[in-house]
Amino acid sequence: MYFTIRTTRPADVHGILAADIAAGRTSLSETERFADGILAAVADPTRLVVVAEARDDTTAEGGSGVVGWAKTHYWDYADGPAPAGHYLGGVTVRPEFRRMGLAAQLTEVRLHWMWERAEFAWYVVNARNEASLALHRRWGFWEVARGARFHTVAFDGGEGVLLSAARPQG
Repeated sequence: MYFTIRTTRPADVHGILAADIAAGRTSLSETERFADGILAAVADPTRLVVVAEARDDTTAEGGSGVVGWAKTHYWDYADGPAPAGHYLGGVTVRPEFRRMGLAAQLTEVRLHWMWERAEFAWYVVNARNEASLALHRRWGFWEVARGARFHTVAFDGGEGVLLSAARPQG
């Protein structure tokens, strides 16, 4: 089995929604609002939404569809210590496809897209999310600030971390 990472099309929304439900991130009661948000992100030229598709050449249809997805955000204003700029959004991978490097691949694609547009990439995460913090270290993310919220991301019952990584030189 191998994976393809590509830019999302509006027709991918159902696969993205299925992946989010399988991962326990979206409930059935939230599907309409969730789908509308994904479609808005796909249509926004300041953002990138990507999907991971599993491919298995031994299956009749040649693939398993969307098994993961990720997005970026763009804020055109500063919010306290969080500057305007391009931010990594969350990564979702279906449980049966985790630990295969998909989160790293989805992150790598988004970072390259962001660094084509800006010198710095930004990212916010719950301070207790060790897996995410470890994943992002490979791209040189460093801590900038801690707080209860950054832009529209609130950290109820926890502390958030604002991180940044500079575009590689060369």
